[in-house]
Amino acid sequence: MARLGGDEFGIVLPDLPNEEIALRIADRVLEELEQPVAVEGLALDVSGSIGIAMFPMHAEDSEALLRRADVAMYVAKENGGGYEVYQDSFDRHNPQRLTLIGQVRPALESGEFVMYYQPKVRLMDGRVAGAEALIRWEHPTLGLVPPDEFIPLVEKTVLLRPLTHYVAESVLKQWREWAGMGIRIPIAINVSPRSLLDADFPDSIQQLLQEIDVPPAFLRIELTEGFLMGDSGRSIAVLDALSNIGVGLSIDDFGTGYSSLSYLKRLPIEEIKVDRSFVMQMHVDANDFMIVRATVDLGRNLGLRVVAEGVEDLATFDRLADFGCDEAQGYYISKPMSAIEFTRWLSVRNLDRESDDLADTGDRRSPERGLHAI
Repeated sequence: MARLGGDEFGIVLPDLPNEEIALRIADRVLEELEQPVAVEGLALDVSGSIGIAMFPMHAEDSEALLRRADVAMYVAKENGGGYEVYQDSFDRHNPQRLTLIGQVRPALESGEFVMYYQPKVRLMDGRVAGAEALIRWEHPTLGLVPPDEFIPLVEKTVLLRPLTHYVAESVLKQWREWAGMGIRIPIAINVSPRSLLDADFPDSIQQLLQEIDVPPAFLRIELTEGFLMGDSGRSIAVLDALSNIGVGLSIDDFGTGYSSLSYLKRLPIEEIKVDRSFVMQMHVDANDFMIVRATVDLGRNLGLRVVAEGVEDLATFDRLADFGCDEAQGYYISKPMSAIEFTRWLSVRNLDRESDDLADTGDRRSPERGLHAI
């Protein structure tokens, strides 16, 4: 047996005469897990989900075998628990994507993953307020692979932890490099819900912050609203630990889930990001207009920072400023850029901002005063 991370474990059964033995052992494991666990006088019920993959029936190497057992486990989870034996039909992805997942570990070792950065600006004056880090894969034969092509697959494997560590380490090292140039802005990273169920995750983040010498306040972690709504509560301790370290927590895509105000009250959230689907349509859809305005009011009344995603034109930028929204992010400000492009973009903006400060006339909110779309 081995702990793979968080609440996941692997069991290797060598020299099985047939599949029936594996099923029998899976049944025994589930029966043991169903026994109540006494913790400080309370009887806690526990359940489990098991995925089974057989050699050589389902895979001929250890990495593929583990990956397919993981896929089967997630199917069991979606079906309410118990166990499932891997079937080809479980893989909802085309062969190219399945090939990609086998190339993730070598790509990590050879440095094929790179971080792109999309700036966020303050609506009141157009100053750069931070950036969101977005991972890309510079594949040697496929070119630039977007995250939605490989992240959903990585999330189902043991590769999630090393990839998450790589992202956090890369971003913090980039922050340290920029700080040496006089650029000190918060950087946000997106984290998988599975990482937030890993009790060791806060310690790993704190260790990176200390090793690279980055003040925790300059790192933000973005969470999906849908995850918060569906979470059973196991992640609250992880979120509290991250907050206690000093890391900022943000809710991404706010408004797209079954929004509940309860998690805004009980979780250490300091920022909400209005989903781009509302922001991009707010000038043509009255309902989206009211949703954005109400969300901004809600955030401000709760003392939260509000960021609007998907800002693609001047009219939207200025209307959000009228609402009292704090920050904006979107293609009107800039597309995601490589670290080199982002550094160049910041240096140009700094020069523009200095000249603006000397002039200091007119409406400082307008992107035409120092805010240049790329």
